[in-house]
Amino acid sequence: MDKYIELLQRLIATPSYSREENLTADILASFLSGNGVREVHREHNNVWAYNLHFDPAKPTILLNSHHDTVKPGSAWTRDPFSPDIADGKLYGLGSNDAGASVVSLTAAFLHFYGAERLKYNLCLALTAEEEVSGQNGIESILPQLGELSFGVVGEPTGMHLAIAERGLMVLDCVAHGKAGHAAREEGENAIYKAMNDIEWFRTFRFPKESELFGGVKMSVTIVNAGTQHNVVPAECRFTVDVRVTDRYTNDEVLAVVREHVESEVFPRSTRLKPSYIDPSHPIVAAGVAMGRRTYGSPTTSDQALLSIPSLKMGPGDSARSHGADEFVCLNEIEGGIAQYIAMLETVCRES
Repeated sequence: MDKYIELLQRLIATPSYSREENLTADILASFLSGNGVREVHREHNNVWAYNLHFDPAKPTILLNSHHDTVKPGSAWTRDPFSPDIADGKLYGLGSNDAGASVVSLTAAFLHFYGAERLKYNLCLALTAEEEVSGQNGIESILPQLGELSFGVVGEPTGMHLAIAERGLMVLDCVAHGKAGHAAREEGENAIYKAMNDIEWFRTFRFPKESELFGGVKMSVTIVNAGTQHNVVPAECRFTVDVRVTDRYTNDEVLAVVREHVESEVFPRSTRLKPSYIDPSHPIVAAGVAMGRRTYGSPTTSDQALLSIPSLKMGPGDSARSHGADEFVCLNEIEGGIAQYIAMLETVCRES
């Protein structure tokens, strides 16, 4: 336990803003090598390794968390890079999100590293750029990780089981009209055309609803049009925030939108996909048997970039993430390590 707390303290003391995680990647790679991992892989600021007795004939479990952080806000009263322990709490930027998950998953991986006769391989991937959904994070190394059966994604959930996560699309829409003088019956007002489409976004309900999230949520959040009071605008631009449930893919939702609105629709990205793992999956069942509850997560993580079933679970509390004077309790890390190991024992050990 002590060496994992010390590892987390080293990570906290080393700034690792998204896209600037090279030093914490060095720390993690060195820690794995120093604890007996024979082959540690690295690309950009992503670090990964496999169990010693990796068998390509067996399926592989991905154990993933991120070691980048957001930048500290002005409300901090402590030094965000001073990993102080007080009253059973370890303070510091990234302690809760997601350093506690990083060290707990690392502990679980090392527990199984040399084990023989496992039903699954284990791939530990400690990745970068999660906080900005960056191109050089986990997405960049997925082709190198090989075929994966399912994943455990470490984020602060109180070690409860987030079995689904909403996807996210941001749509930039353009309604086209024709310019004219406002005092005469000229032109086609693009604002009025946009209003029809905006009303559709406000009122449309997708037929399939998620048991965990309900319906797909679409919110128009920005509208821009016009240059001066006496000119009928030829163009109206508006932006839509779309939260996609596990009942649809991003592409399916996009196709429905384009079918119903007159405006041109340009998705900024369809990368951040909704995720879901069946509640009857063995890894979920193992957690439920330990008294943990399942739920749908309102926050986005690297699950959105995975195309495999994944469970989001980790020590800490999501409410502390990105907040001032961030902390994680030492007993949360201890419990997290124990629960990860117990759940993987249930799933991985030969009966």
